[in-house]
Amino acid sequence: MSAAIVAAGLDKRYRNGGGVENLSFAVRPGVVTGFLGPNGAGKSTAIKLMLGLAHGGGQTTFGGRTYAQLDDPLRTVGVFLEAGAVHPARTAAAHLRMIAAGGGLSASRVHEVLAIVGLESVADKAAGQFSLGMKQRLGLAAALLGDPEYLILDEPANGLDPEGVRWIRRFLRGLAAEGRTVFASSHLLGEMSQLADDLIVIGDGRLLSAGPMTEFVERHSFSDVVVRTAQAAALQVALTRTGLRVSQEQPGELVVGTADTEVVAEVAARAGVAVRELFVRRSGLEEAFLAATAGSVRHRGATS
Repeated sequence: MSAAIVAAGLDKRYRNGGGVENLSFAVRPGVVTGFLGPNGAGKSTAIKLMLGLAHGGGQTTFGGRTYAQLDDPLRTVGVFLEAGAVHPARTAAAHLRMIAAGGGLSASRVHEVLAIVGLESVADKAAGQFSLGMKQRLGLAAALLGDPEYLILDEPANGLDPEGVRWIRRFLRGLAAEGRTVFASSHLLGEMSQLADDLIVIGDGRLLSAGPMTEFVERHSFSDVVVRTAQAAALQVALTRTGLRVSQEQPGELVVGTADTEVVAEVAARAGVAVRELFVRRSGLEEAFLAATAGSVRHRGATS
């Protein structure tokens, strides 16, 4: 299956730094693709370039056409960029009716999307009274108005409660299962690990990785051995003497820099240490992401 969205040579740099540089990637239909990068990596700039909302180099095509070339953009590409992009005095229904009228859509579709995102009961409530999570749902409703083939969503789960996060995860995966193309940026790595099939990862405006999430995690993952014992101090000394890297994360638990449980077990046996539990711990998306982007973090806080 050929890529539904192709970004080629996206390029825009700002005087004070930031932006993207010769960024190219492809997004497959039928899966959810996560868009990740540290703060300041250029995710928002890239999305604006994709949609023609920012001037710069390169182009992005949706099924072979740029956004500006689409005959009916609202019915083709659904976009959610900012939850607060609605007049606070306008009701949810009125906001969506305005967008629908501009795109030549029936007003009946407004009630359909409000029901889809769970806002039907507050359709006549002013958006200024909405919580952040409700504004997120309204923004998603706007993106869904044209029943689009492509969805580009910037932080769609931001501000949602746990039930809302689970709902949007299932909803977006359901849209992808219908064959649509779903491209979503997020800083919530735990949620992204459950949502996305593919990942586009950028750092300092450049592409770091593009492809299946499983491959990304495997490429940047690591394993260590966790051992639990009542004689942690003695075992730590014994393991360190063999040249292994050992740390203690909590009382009675050691983390050993190896994936070989037999080595740890043999050292414990020689030292006369009784082990309660011994297992291999493998890193996930968060650790893989931090490892892949370590050299491109622009804003790094101090640690104690």
